[in-house]
Amino acid sequence: MWSYPEINPVALDLGFLQIHWYGLMYLIAFAGGWFYGVYRAKTREPWNTEMVGDLLFYVAMGVILGGRLGYILFYDLPHYLDSPLDVFKVWQGGMSFHGGLIGVTVAMFVFAKNTKQSLFQVADFVAPLVPIGLLTGRIGNFINGELWGKTTDSALGMWVYDPYIQQTVQKYPTQLLEALLEGVVLFLILAWYAKKPRTPGSVAGLFLIGYGVFRFTVEFWRVPDVQLGYLLWGWVTMGQILSLPMIIIGLLLMLYKSKKNLEKIS
Repeated sequence: MWSYPEINPVALDLGFLQIHWYGLMYLIAFAGGWFYGVYRAKTREPWNTEMVGDLLFYVAMGVILGGRLGYILFYDLPHYLDSPLDVFKVWQGGMSFHGGLIGVTVAMFVFAKNTKQSLFQVADFVAPLVPIGLLTGRIGNFINGELWGKTTDSALGMWVYDPYIQQTVQKYPTQLLEALLEGVVLFLILAWYAKKPRTPGSVAGLFLIGYGVFRFTVEFWRVPDVQLGYLLWGWVTMGQILSLPMIIIGLLLMLYKSKKNLEKIS
């Protein structure tokens, strides 16, 4: 068995300013997305380095605003109604991927309109970049000591202090499992699939399916937010409810695009 290393969430304390690991993970994500985006832009018209920089600005706004608003609305609205100033304490965590996805979709729509592209063209370019942020984000969750899995006697369990029962117990490190599946594995799948020209919308559709399936699966081991618990039948979580539409939309999108491609060939 392995033990949680109890990492200080503050990476650098300057007295007048504290730099948190959680915030640094976002900076690393955007830096990684920029480098990979520039690499992809070299072989994709009409993309160039300047457009990648502009796109990431739009995406950053969508992630931060959508992710925070999504968490507040989907996961803990009563708390933020009681303590509205906590809305700004993003370094403590509390970001929703599904909310961030909505925010990024709006940002991509605006960017597509400004650059005279279709939403699907922009979404296909963005999709392979997203797992980089998912990887660093889940590492940030791990450093913050949040989003643990269920208690277990499995060799995969990690010893961690549970403040609710005031005991050290073994839990699945589901943050690391999500970092592996939603970050590393999904990145490799999308990078491979996007190498060849695809019908616009296909790469984005595959991303929706991949993330939705991975997230839905991990939720079986992950403990739901304490303020929500299980929403249906004693096992369905908010994360699964929000992921299911992603899987359905992704499947419909890929099927629709495949059908259109076949019609063109025939």
